[in-house]
Amino acid sequence: MKIYRRLIFPLLVTTLLVAAKLYFRGESQNWEGILGWLPHINTVLIITGFTWCLLVLTGILKRGFLKQFDIGKEDNLRARKVYTQLNILQKIVNFVIIVLGIGLILISFEEIRKIGVGVFASAGLAGIIIGFSAQKAIGTLVAGIQIAFAQPFRLDDAVVVENEWGWIEEINLTYVVVRIWDQRRLVLPTTYFLEKPFQNWTRTSADIIGSVFLYTDYRVSFDALREELDRILENTPLWDKKVKVLQVTEAKERTVESRILVSAKNSPTAWDLRVHVREKMIEYIQKNFPESLPRTRIALDQEAIEK
Repeated sequence: MKIYRRLIFPLLVTTLLVAAKLYFRGESQNWEGILGWLPHINTVLIITGFTWCLLVLTGILKRGFLKQFDIGKEDNLRARKVYTQLNILQKIVNFVIIVLGIGLILISFEEIRKIGVGVFASAGLAGIIIGFSAQKAIGTLVAGIQIAFAQPFRLDDAVVVENEWGWIEEINLTYVVVRIWDQRRLVLPTTYFLEKPFQNWTRTSADIIGSVFLYTDYRVSFDALREELDRILENTPLWDKKVKVLQVTEAKERTVESRILVSAKNSPTAWDLRVHVREKMIEYIQKNFPESLPRTRIALDQEAIEK
């Protein structure tokens, strides 16, 4: 019931304005000068009041519906999907309500109504001119609507855009705010996500696989590394016990590249797990296989040295 209290005040104000309108209807015939404007001002305020009530009502309906979904739980894919759709749809509905409210206020003026009728014949040409001038703004607005339904990303999705890694924090009709891992905010137009490629790490699930690369000498024991990886993962709560792989992915002239794949329940946890595994594996190699750290070999010609 608390959320409905927000509607009481605007509804009460609008009701009082309507009551005043009924009073003015019978008494305003004898008013002159400034008082003669009071009925029209009252009409403008009534339209504003109804617009206010509708805006508050959309917020109440959205909050009431979203109470059924918990975005804070681990498996929150469906909740984030609903949150994204409703947030954008509310902004679209609010935009339409405000435009209609402004339109009703304008046509309540007799002078503007007459001008509107007079220029109706040239509305087609004006529409073309306005369409060209507002093409980018309209395209951005349409992109926001597309994102609401197609949902290439959702609120709190982990994404990589412009070589920056972060989470979707806000989705508006014309722009999207990405919260970068170091708490910076990257603000991009909605059209960016329809025109340029980007990475979405949590598109279908919050689960994610992280990779760690190690570079060692050829003499390292890969079986020993695998046994140490098992021990590290079994002793950390960061690992979700799904993916655990160590493979040799490259053999270069001086070093061997080993890739470790580990899985976690979400992207922040995967980042912490990757850092933890990398540190522990390097420590293990330093203590147990110091001769297997990357090194450069130089072959000396003994005869040339003796001469």
